[in-house]
Amino acid sequence: MSADFDFLIIGGGSAGYAAARTATALGLKTGVVDGAEDLGGLCILRGCMPSKTLLESASRFSTLRRAEEFGLRASGLEVRGPEILERKRRLIGEFAAYRQEQLQGGKFELVRGWARFLDANTIEVTLRDGGTRRITAKTFLLATGSVVSEAPLVALKEIGCWSTDDALDSAEVPASVIILGGGATAVEFATYYSGLGREVTLIQRGGQLLKGTDPDLAAALAHGLRNRGVRVFTGTRLVGAENADGKKRIIFEHDGKTVIAEASRVLQALGRSPNTRGLALDAADIRVENGRPSTGATQQTGQPHIFAAGDVSGPYEIVHIAIQQGELAARNAARLISGGTEAMEQSDYRLKLSVVFSDPEIAVVGRGEAELREAGVAFRAASYPFNDHGKSLCMGETDGFVKLIAAADGGEILGGACVGPHAAELIHEIVVAMRFRATARQLAETPHYHPTLSEIWMYPAEELAG
Repeated sequence: MSADFDFLIIGGGSAGYAAARTATALGLKTGVVDGAEDLGGLCILRGCMPSKTLLESASRFSTLRRAEEFGLRASGLEVRGPEILERKRRLIGEFAAYRQEQLQGGKFELVRGWARFLDANTIEVTLRDGGTRRITAKTFLLATGSVVSEAPLVALKEIGCWSTDDALDSAEVPASVIILGGGATAVEFATYYSGLGREVTLIQRGGQLLKGTDPDLAAALAHGLRNRGVRVFTGTRLVGAENADGKKRIIFEHDGKTVIAEASRVLQALGRSPNTRGLALDAADIRVENGRPSTGATQQTGQPHIFAAGDVSGPYEIVHIAIQQGELAARNAARLISGGTEAMEQSDYRLKLSVVFSDPEIAVVGRGEAELREAGVAFRAASYPFNDHGKSLCMGETDGFVKLIAAADGGEILGGACVGPHAAELIHEIVVAMRFRATARQLAETPHYHPTLSEIWMYPAEELAG
């Protein structure tokens, strides 16, 4: 069929840009439609990068507050919210400018506007500078990302509850804050505010932090947060919210009792939802499940020529996975257009990697114990604590542990986890080991310098190697 583009991408974030770059390299005539005022996507503008910038300020402040523990004296410490925000804005501005340059200077056409489907092969774009444009394509990619989820109680809106976007762009560092949620974003904000010496209350509906994570990891994280002064409540039910006596109150049920928490600010960090608003997916006959376009392992929707990638498709809202999905979708679109017999690639999450930049950090790769049990896979697990490890004792960072999971037959490493200092960096040793299907014995026989944090992996590896 004749069309304006071979491959048309709706959304210019991590998944969309990765797909555009891959598609053009494959020789596809490619277009990207994005109407956002600032280009770059969630990760650069309102997610990974700004939150990590803020967390770095909190980490430096937290370290200075512990100076006496290391025989040092620090005085005159002060949190300067406007300066923290200015540093964040400057860095994010640089990151965003680089991505904007990539999008505008790429070997594909950037259409500045908002798309909606007219049929399965045509979209109409409402252009930022006025007017509309109809565009046809042989294949499409939905890469529209996610938006902040709606507040579960109307009262939360009425009391002036912050969204995560509000918190990321505020110069205010409140004296006390209540955080609603127990996922990665909620835990990272709890780390940020507590690291700056603020009173933090974390209220999670589910029975543990980080839903889906093995309970021992979640428990270690909660313990570490409590050690840092965070009040952590799990297994709760929100009852109400109100302003009273110059404070914001959250009323909730916990362990059969009604609890009232008060703070200067309330932050709703209850997650994000797929962004499909205004796309008119029904016009393209794209099936939607739980707000997401139904997508298979090839990243194809129910319409084989329409793909989806990134946060809008799931199942994981993680940047490197979004990039992998976008690249895979572009390659599969090229296969579809060529009309050849080559089989479509499928997404492989064997090396699924997730990191939460909390204090202590938590990082997981592969499958956990609960997931393996559910799948009926025979395995063995071993762990080792940081409070019995030389380098972490020298650092004064003794919360948490590392864990390895290996197949009962043959000892291939199936998963790894770390709760503790520099978990985000330590986990990559296990990612590489799993990439090459190493066994616990092979890891145990690999030299590790002493004293380092990395050598802690030797202990569970040796136990599993027998």
